[in-house]
Amino acid sequence: MKKTKEQISYNMQKVKNKGSKIETMLQSELWHRGLRYRKNVKTITGKPDIAFVGKKIAIFCDSEFWHGYDWEHRKNDFKSNTEFWIPKIERNMERDKEVTKALISEGWIVLRFWGNDIKKNLIECADEIERVWNER
Repeated sequence: MKKTKEQISYNMQKVKNKGSKIETMLQSELWHRGLRYRKNVKTITGKPDIAFVGKKIAIFCDSEFWHGYDWEHRKNDFKSNTEFWIPKIERNMERDKEVTKALISEGWIVLRFWGNDIKKNLIECADEIERVWNER
């Protein structure tokens, strides 16, 4: 069933920019492991979803839609309002690269996880974070 512009607009307004399911899943797993973090720290470039400030580890939980997963194939999926959505997602992707580069230049380790990887491989994602945390 095709949705109206108003329905689509309403749905998009309800999308969270923090506290999403993928973030809370990963945060919960890290907390159970005894790894204490800060969330969405405004003073850190890019406001990482999870940050270990003392160890300078920044973690981003990127949803496939907003951050352009498999973009070369997926951008053809947009059928309406393409003049808005394609530049919007491409700018998000560019910003992700800029944020990662800036954080690395500031001495941070940056880890990025796709939402589906967190959902399907939560333990492996947390293992990678814990490994990096232990090495720092």
